[in-house]
Amino acid sequence: MYSRTSKLFTAAVLACTAAISMVSCDNDNQSYYLVNTGYNALVTVKTAEGGGSYLQLDDETTLNPVNVSGTLFGGKEVRALTNFNVVEGDAGGFSMNVRLNWIDSIRTKPTVPSLGDKNDETYGSDPIEIVNDWITVAEDGYLTLRFRTLSEGRGNVHYVNLLTGVDANDPYTVELRHDAKGDVTGYYADGIIAFNLDSLPDTGGQVKKLTLKWKGYEADKSVTFDFCTNGDDHDDGDVTTSDLSAVEGRQVDVESLTMDVE
Repeated sequence: MYSRTSKLFTAAVLACTAAISMVSCDNDNQSYYLVNTGYNALVTVKTAEGGGSYLQLDDETTLNPVNVSGTLFGGKEVRALTNFNVVEGDAGGFSMNVRLNWIDSIRTKPTVPSLGDKNDETYGSDPIEIVNDWITVAEDGYLTLRFRTLSEGRGNVHYVNLLTGVDANDPYTVELRHDAKGDVTGYYADGIIAFNLDSLPDTGGQVKKLTLKWKGYEADKSVTFDFCTNGDDHDDGDVTTSDLSAVEGRQVDVESLTMDVE
């Protein structure tokens, strides 16, 4: 399972800067030597009962980072991209030991409630696209999305939110909203964002269809994921229907792929 690899090694919206050097990626000033700048896993960073951080790779696999003392990212639970190697030995209750070579947090947010007629003025109504990529997945109680939008760059911040309560008949229908704050021209830029889905009803161990809707550049779109709140076997939140961007794994200038998101 740890062999899930990236289809596109690019810059993304991350909390720490990646370089071939010693870098600090959390409030505890811990450093990790970067063997390379490619990530090979999408994880959730969690805090163990006895303290210290561990990584949830998927609904069943936990990773014990042997070269980390204390907690990552100030003990906050966040989604992250990482590069690691498996280390042999007793994992002490975890699925396996790993050595972290590289880790960066993804902007991780709670969902927000739909405000009906006030959604446009509150959350924005600018178009956005969701990219068909291994990072776009519903797993471990989170919806993680790689998205694409136009941007002039220059430090402009885009606001992206996930709305619940948009369908009175289906609590598992959510809507992605984008407020570009006027930054609506330029080059296509990619970002990554994650949303904690704990505001959705417990599925009671059943697999539900999580429907994501958004306003694309040419039309309103939707995609459906498998979703289960307790981690039962459901094949890592596979996409079952798709309006995802067909530009899968497209190589774009790295500079154009870096953008700020809230």
